[in-house]
Parts: sequence; structure tokens; C-alpha cells
Amino acid sequence: MSDFWGLSEGGSAADNVSGEFDAGGGNMQPIPSDTNVLAAIDEAKWAKNQKGDEFISLRWSVIGPEEFANRKIFQKLWVTDFDPSAAAKGEDKAVAKRDKAKKMLAAIDSNAGGKLLAKPVMPTDESMTLHLTNKPMIIKVMLWEMTDRMTGDVARGNWVGAVSSKVTAKVSTPEEIANRKADMAHHQSKAVGAASRASRDLDGDSIPF
Repeated sequence: MSDFWGLSEGGSAADNVSGEFDAGGGNMQPIPSDTNVLAAIDEAKWAKNQKGDEFISLRWSVIGPEEFANRKIFQKLWVTDFDPSAAAKGEDKAVAKRDKAKKMLAAIDSNAGGKLLAKPVMPTDESMTLHLTNKPMIIKVMLWEMTDRMTGDVARGNWVGAVSSKVTAKVSTPEEIANRKADMAHHQSKAVGAASRASRDLDGDSIPF
């Protein structure tokens, strides 16, 4: 009978009785803003938020450059219902964002062969999976930041700012990526300093004398 806990290099996982294990890796830094990468959609489907508002959910998988390979970037396209964040600013803003989402979807489909654009009907999960997935193109990756009002911690991630044909656009060079990493590090350093100063000011204000 084979040992389920046996390890490929010999020994057994059962030998680890300390209850501790570090898989390594840690938190990955997001891709620097304004970086062009080669990517392909590997999942395309309709989804809903908690209130039932419907949008198209796309998941991009980065192909190159190699240092970002296999990174996943998620994109929401509010092509039918209004984006709640835009709707909160007024109907005009929500309508404009919906139009922009449709233009983005049209550009993606055009780079993927234009099969969805050829029919004036709402795409289905099946048609998007068939016509949009596994079609490499260039996407411009942008950076979003969100500050936790309670802790001051800053969460960061990536979003898709633009799409282009891999024939007409190029992946960012190592030099461009290095410069953008330096800019991102400088920006993060300034943000940490500002958060630290705000925390000290708050502590000072809370002193009762």
C-alpha cells in the first residue's frame, strides 16, 4: 500500500509534527501602472452583484513579459445595468460608463475576431467563451488603490485600462517596467509616510490633556 503522506524527495509529510509550515511567496506586488502586457481572457461570463445588478465578468491571464506570466486580472464590464459607483454620481455618469463598457467590449471582440460584433444580440456565456477566450492581445494594466479608513492600510490591485491588437501595440520593455516600478515604489513610500503622519496626528488629538 502506498503511503499517502510520502514526499517526492523522500521522507513523509507526517514527519512535520510542529503544526507549522510556510509555503513562501508572500503578497505579490501588483503590476506597475501603465504597463503593456500580452494577455488572453481565460474566463468570460455574466455575473451579478449582491443587489442583482448584472455585468460581464472577464478574467485575463498574463502571457508576457515572463515576470508577470500567469497573473490574473479581473475586469467588470457594466454593459446592461448601471455600475453602482457611477450611478451614485448621477444617471448621466452611469450612462456614460455603460457606453464606455460597450466600447471596451467591442474593442476586445474586434481583436478576438469580431464574431460577437457581427450579430446585434446580447452575448451569452457560451458565445463569449467561444469567441473571446484564448485570443492574445495587448492590454494596458493600471493600478487601483484603496485605503482602509479604520487601519490606514492601503490595498492595491490591477485593472484593465485599454486593449489593443498585438499587431499594432507592443509589450512594455524591461527598461519601461523598471522605471514604472521605481515610480510605484516612490509613490508607495510617500503614501506610507502620509498614513504614518496622519496616525501620529490622530494619536496626539486623542491625548486628554
